Amino acid sequence: MSALLDSLHAFPCDPQQQEALDAILRDGLPARAEAWKYTSLRALERRRFVPASATRIDPTLLADIPAPRMVFVNGHFDATLSDLTGLPAGLSVQPRASLRVRDDTAIAARPEDDQTPVWEPFARLNAVLAHEGALIRLEAGVQVATPLHLVCVGAAQDGAEAAWHLRHRIELQPGAQLTLVEHERAAGAHAHLGNSVLLADLAQDARLVHLRVQHAATQATLFAHTTATLADRAAYTRTDLELGAALSRNLLTVRLAGEEASLDAHGVLLADGRRHVDTRLGIEHIARNTRSQLVWRGLAGQRGRAVFHGGILIHAGADGSAAELANKNLLLSPDAEIDTQPVLEIHADEVKAAHGAAVGQLDPQALFYLRSRGLPQAQARTLLTAAFARDVLRLFPDEALRTQAEQALEPALARLGTA
Repeated sequence: MSALLDSLHAFPCDPQQQEALDAILRDGLPARAEAWKYTSLRALERRRFVPASATRIDPTLLADIPAPRMVFVNGHFDATLSDLTGLPAGLSVQPRASLRVRDDTAIAARPEDDQTPVWEPFARLNAVLAHEGALIRLEAGVQVATPLHLVCVGAAQDGAEAAWHLRHRIELQPGAQLTLVEHERAAGAHAHLGNSVLLADLAQDARLVHLRVQHAATQATLFAHTTATLADRAAYTRTDLELGAALSRNLLTVRLAGEEASLDAHGVLLADGRRHVDTRLGIEHIARNTRSQLVWRGLAGQRGRAVFHGGILIHAGADGSAAELANKNLLLSPDAEIDTQPVLEIHADEVKAAHGAAVGQLDPQALFYLRSRGLPQAQARTLLTAAFARDVLRLFPDEALRTQAEQALEPALARLGTA
């Protein structure tokens, strides 16, 4: 057994959880699974982690994040940093641990929650070990204009390498509308492991706008898995910025289960230094007349590596569906690497579907044009690279949050030597 899995015995479990944990430990970490082809876990499995403990941080780290906000530090809810006052009627936001139950009884578990494949051990571990997270419920017809901020901060813990497991659940009832912003931040240097799962259930005509900015510590390891199920005419709009951590893997699974459900999911992957960034999409068109648009950009510099898998499955009977995936990538160093896998599987008639991926360098003609106008080489590269990355952000519908995302992107581009 690997040191990583062996260290999990220190995490608290009841007898039922222990049985599930033992099954995961027997299966072990994926060695030859296709889903992990480009992301090796050999170095991670040699490390040991202790359960994360509650840690105090400087409140000024969160000064730019307004209320309402829910803050978790090293996987523990921090009531002193959170501010949930003034929530509108019909919106319930609670920490899981305060309810003393595994799931909010008002938010019913879905069958697919427990169908995590064997080759996704961290999502399976989350289902067993997560005792904390956010439980968010919005009643029918309630439309919340002010964004709700969900913040996870990693902080040093007595020199130890710690791990935590957060499990969030969101339920939007019919006609409800919510904007959610996820922040992944660091309070100082650390090499912790964060493992989060977000389960979202959108009823008919519900709408969720979701911005996720991952800017974790440079030595951190992060696994994030979102599973969203959309009913009739539900709409999910999402933008991801993967800007931090040494190793990060982001899984987005969306089930367009209701007729005319729609998904707009976009993102930027930035791999600099020796960072390894892995994003995997699994989009299922189950009902008729569903729509998905996926636009993702990758940038890799120095010795960084970006991995992208965009999977779209159109089920039999999902006639009238429309799906589009575009993944473009920039290699900014001869030692960088980008691996992209667009996958389109169609089992229905009368659909519109397209997918494409490209990996290349900055356009030399565009560079020449800018140089001919008097711009230095470095500044010309900066302008072209920034425009390439920001092309995704213009698709995000909230102008104020789009501006914040652009501000978060600037220092990350600077690490590439392009801003």
